[in-house]
Amino acid sequence: MHALTKLPRKSALFVSALLGGIIFTSCASVSQPSNQSSAPTQANQGAPSAETAENASLKAEAAPVRRERPQLIKKAAITLIVNSVDKSIDAVSQIINKQQGDLIGLKEQQPTKENARHTASIQIRLPQNLLEPTLEELAKLGTVENRNITAEDVGDRLVDFQARLTNLRKTEANLQKIMDRAGSVRDVLTVAQELSNVRQSIEQIDAQLKNLQNQVAYSTITLNLKAAMSSASPQPALGSQIQETWNNSTYSFGTFTVGLLKLGIWLIVYSPYLLILAAGVYSFTRWRRTQTP
Repeated sequence: MHALTKLPRKSALFVSALLGGIIFTSCASVSQPSNQSSAPTQANQGAPSAETAENASLKAEAAPVRRERPQLIKKAAITLIVNSVDKSIDAVSQIINKQQGDLIGLKEQQPTKENARHTASIQIRLPQNLLEPTLEELAKLGTVENRNITAEDVGDRLVDFQARLTNLRKTEANLQKIMDRAGSVRDVLTVAQELSNVRQSIEQIDAQLKNLQNQVAYSTITLNLKAAMSSASPQPALGSQIQETWNNSTYSFGTFTVGLLKLGIWLIVYSPYLLILAAGVYSFTRWRRTQTP
């Protein structure tokens, strides 16, 4: 009996110890390169050879890994004064197709008051290596009022996401091995819960990594177009005025006809009371006539 009760406890302790070791190694693996770089120097402290000390120092200096090029998220904004906003929008569409970009937003505002300008705002998304050539093409459409480019280096965030993703995948593989060796149902459920949490973290970090890489690969341009001269609201054409008058008159006629129909329905519904009232008035007038000499 004692042997039977000790076996589940030992398996539970074994699984708990393995889970704790895996979680500890996954948390400490991010700082593992720095520990490995310092380990050879500590191991070679007692070695009298100068060559081993030199090799250890070279390894310690070669430990930091440098990125070849910065990972930048670039965004640009440009404002142009153009003669015709409509023609400029067509020209911008041709430039977008030529530069393999996408039109992700368009907001146009027509002048409705005097001394108002025709304006438009366009959002463009295109490969990062074509950002500067596209800005040069857009600048040819009119007079540049202002232009700016912003860049954000996200290389450290990309490296951090990749390291965390690698460690989590190692943890997932270790948990899968433990789950295959677990015997009791309780141990299997415990490992399955930890495995589910690790996979959820992998999906979240992988989505963040892909989103960041997509922002690095593609840049956005905010293009603002303004008409060169303010324009008053145009006078409607004669045909439009006649059409508008006809529409207003027919609408008024229909409204008046519907009102008459509603009045007739009300009179029909209340006709009994109207007949009683008319009979009372007629009887009263005849009685007054008979009473007068």
